[in-house]
Amino acid sequence: MDSRPREAPAPAEPSGGAAPAAANGEVEITKPRNDKRGYRRVVLPNALECLVISDPDTDKAAASMNVSVGYFCDPEGLPGLAHFLEHMLFYASEKYPIEDSYSKYIAEHGGSRNAFTSREHTNFFFDVNNDCLDDALDRFAQFFINPLMSPDAILREVNAVDSENQKNLLTDILRMSQLQKHICLESHPYHKFSTGNRNTLLVNPNKEGLDILEELITFYSSHYSANLMQLVVYGKESLDNLQTLVENKFSDVRNTGRKRFSFYGHPCSSEHLQVLVKAVPIKQGHTLRILWPITPNIQHYKEGPCKYVSHLVGHEGKGSLFYVLKKLGWAMSLRAGEGDWSSVFSFFSVVIRLTDVGHEHMEDIIGLLFRYITLLQTSGTPKWIFDELLTIRETGFHYRDKSPPSQYVVNISSNMQIFPPEDWLIASSVPSKFSPDAIQSILNDLTPDKVRIFWESKKFEGQTNLTEPWYGTSYSVEAVPPSIIQNWVNRAPMEDLHIPKPNIFIPSDLSLKNVEEKGSFPCMLRKTLFSIVWYKPDTMFFTPKAYIKMYFHCPLSRSSPESIVLTDMFTRLLMDYLNDYAYDAQVAGLYYAVKPNDTGFQITMVGYNDKMRTLLETVIGKIAAFEVKVDRFVVIKETITKAYENFKFQQPHQQASYYCSLILEEQKWTWDEKLAAISHTEASDLEKFLPHLLGKTFIESYFAGNMEPGEVKGVIQHVEDILFNAPVSLCKALPSSQHLTKRIVKLERGLRYYYPALCLNQQDENSSLLHYIQIHQDDLKQNVLLQLLALVAKQPAFHQLRSVEQLGYITWLKQRNDSGVRGLQFTIQSTVKDPANLDARVEAFLKMFEGTLYQMPDIEFKSDVNALINMKLEKYKNIREESAFFWREISEGTLKFDRKEAEVAALRDLKKEELIEFFDNHVKVNAPRKKILSIQVYGRLHTNEYEKVVHDEPQPHSYQITDIFSFRRSRPLYGSFKGGIGQMKL
Repeated sequence: MDSRPREAPAPAEPSGGAAPAAANGEVEITKPRNDKRGYRRVVLPNALECLVISDPDTDKAAASMNVSVGYFCDPEGLPGLAHFLEHMLFYASEKYPIEDSYSKYIAEHGGSRNAFTSREHTNFFFDVNNDCLDDALDRFAQFFINPLMSPDAILREVNAVDSENQKNLLTDILRMSQLQKHICLESHPYHKFSTGNRNTLLVNPNKEGLDILEELITFYSSHYSANLMQLVVYGKESLDNLQTLVENKFSDVRNTGRKRFSFYGHPCSSEHLQVLVKAVPIKQGHTLRILWPITPNIQHYKEGPCKYVSHLVGHEGKGSLFYVLKKLGWAMSLRAGEGDWSSVFSFFSVVIRLTDVGHEHMEDIIGLLFRYITLLQTSGTPKWIFDELLTIRETGFHYRDKSPPSQYVVNISSNMQIFPPEDWLIASSVPSKFSPDAIQSILNDLTPDKVRIFWESKKFEGQTNLTEPWYGTSYSVEAVPPSIIQNWVNRAPMEDLHIPKPNIFIPSDLSLKNVEEKGSFPCMLRKTLFSIVWYKPDTMFFTPKAYIKMYFHCPLSRSSPESIVLTDMFTRLLMDYLNDYAYDAQVAGLYYAVKPNDTGFQITMVGYNDKMRTLLETVIGKIAAFEVKVDRFVVIKETITKAYENFKFQQPHQQASYYCSLILEEQKWTWDEKLAAISHTEASDLEKFLPHLLGKTFIESYFAGNMEPGEVKGVIQHVEDILFNAPVSLCKALPSSQHLTKRIVKLERGLRYYYPALCLNQQDENSSLLHYIQIHQDDLKQNVLLQLLALVAKQPAFHQLRSVEQLGYITWLKQRNDSGVRGLQFTIQSTVKDPANLDARVEAFLKMFEGTLYQMPDIEFKSDVNALINMKLEKYKNIREESAFFWREISEGTLKFDRKEAEVAALRDLKKEELIEFFDNHVKVNAPRKKILSIQVYGRLHTNEYEKVVHDEPQPHSYQITDIFSFRRSRPLYGSFKGGIGQMKL
């Protein structure tokens, strides 16, 4: 498939140069046809370029400051300094000297905040409830006016950066990215290590006699200049008021006249080309990454040559490279597109996940790739392909869904660094000028004499002689001159490679349906022995899009590890068979997926409604006529096997979450049971299983958006006719007595259950704690009390456990909801303390927080309640968000479609004493109704502590879980809200 760059954009000079600075508001910014928001460009006297966005319908305000300085600017000998400064600016300022006051304010007023550092920019952003934008902006602006950086905070945040780096060390995608940077010119900024760690930011500078605080201040003073900043502010106020707000808050940002950091040339000299790099990953699997240095697409963004080329190279339809590799059984996936890029250099990459057989045919795969590229180079550049892409991208731009304001402002502020003002919204998303020469230029760069091949496999263990210094990746390098690649081309199998055919899924009817019933909530449209259908017309977004969710409830799917594996196999094969046909639907903006779920499997579709029925009926037809193809079964079996084998390489906090679900969910199988099951599964087993799986089926559906009720009924009738009413059909009705329900273990009051486990990856030094406090099953009053408590405690927990105690980069407090059973969950991942110690620190925090809660001023309580009310009253941004809420109510059987309105009403009557009573009864240390489950995953640094905790006698009122399944069987379960689905009544 066509892939997009993962990192945020780097600065570039657009073709023809950026537009000259214009007076405030003079630029007409291109915006989508359906976008009712107001936009105004403002340039402050200090040269800070701003965009204010007025959206009277928004529920959230947001802002993003993009600074045209990234890790490329890190001084020699101080890797990670730009990233470290990003961390430090959150702490305090001269105007707001209380540490973490900015983060506290944002959290207490319904918002979130974050930042990231890229190659050539650093981006800071937040969102907050509408009425708090003024105060939030005032705090935010001080980062760029007078920040405070104390020596004490320096030491603590170095630990946070180091913990972040520790978290990343065993992540293959980051390891390989750094390896690609490593094999290039050391003098080029691309070669740098971006994250930093304790050694680069503290130990080594101390040895060199450098004061890291002074270095930070120098870096900030040198690079953080108003003329290198781009600000976006989004709110419901008028453009005039937003402009005044920006002028008042940000005019004091200093302009030192700093020129933007610049560099010249590509990071790869001739010695870094024509190379084959063999590397050893952490996870099982084989991957080929083929890269070429190219002219950055940003220099010709109006022409979009890279988008044209990546569309063809990454295509998955008949005649494509991937289609051929898949048919040969050599590839599991392929993506192509521009990778790491800036204004000066760029790479075009093709990334292919190989099967075991494909790994043995690497030379043939490279040969076929170059044969296909040669075909593209010599067959011209058909304009109809460009026109097709233009239609798809124009439609996508003009019918773009609203996104969360924080995400929107980040995207735009990043664009402001790159594009002229008129293109800040559209950016490079809609190439509008057909240029065969620009396309041919990119194709001509994809040659054997410029190639870099990175080949990853565990099979290379013991065959490498080099080590990348920052992540410790083992690798070797060998030359692959063009003559060798030409031999591979000549020897590769002769396959029918050709460009794709025209896309039949491009929507042609974008009209809006006239639906008479405009209900705010879903209604049950139809119910039979075979299915139930819920329907919700579009009353909010007015776009030619729809959403479909179909749950196939098949009790046999969860009855054993073998049945889980076979159901997974069935859905993956179904997607595999559909791929060459339905890939065009995804390209044209019609997303679909078939996946297993808790009670069987599901079909999801979202996008333009015009061709949606065609796609759905094709999927249903494939289910009805499903046959097991042995060659594809073998490939899919290998894919699933590797996924289970790689489970042990998940982060420790992810393993803790897995154990928690395993303990709480009534019917859940372990990853190693499923791995064992798949090892002896054959194609014949799936052939025998499928009639039994579908032999008892009930379909529960939700249709929403630009569809009429009669149309929905017609679709479902067609589905029933194909699956249930055909002369020979696999599907039979499911009796109500056999419907599956997902039920949750009820923990005992006054007991602390704990489950210690060694980290499955023996190399991982990180340990993790998941401290879960189970409280109640879905109840209106208790729901809002829990939500309010989580809101009030979230930032103090983060500040104390991460910022002050420096337990680890990953430190979360959040609500947990397991099929309507709710509670609080602390998650900490750490190298500095073992999980039992982390558990004690959570208890210590709760003891400290007790006083904070008891002494909370009434005005602060009211403010927190109002913040939560505002969060609940937020409108859905798009049909996905709306459908996700309503579908959850349907799938869990709660059917509280007015949940938000009811909870807001409950919040308005809430008293502070009720919150304190809730905390005292359920959450505080030794609370009488408290139910605790402590999941403790011990990493390599804490194996001794694991042995101790396993063999020590449990403390009073504590219970060590030694056998998950015996424990699960011994506990009562919460009742399910879901009766027999066919019997549900409103």
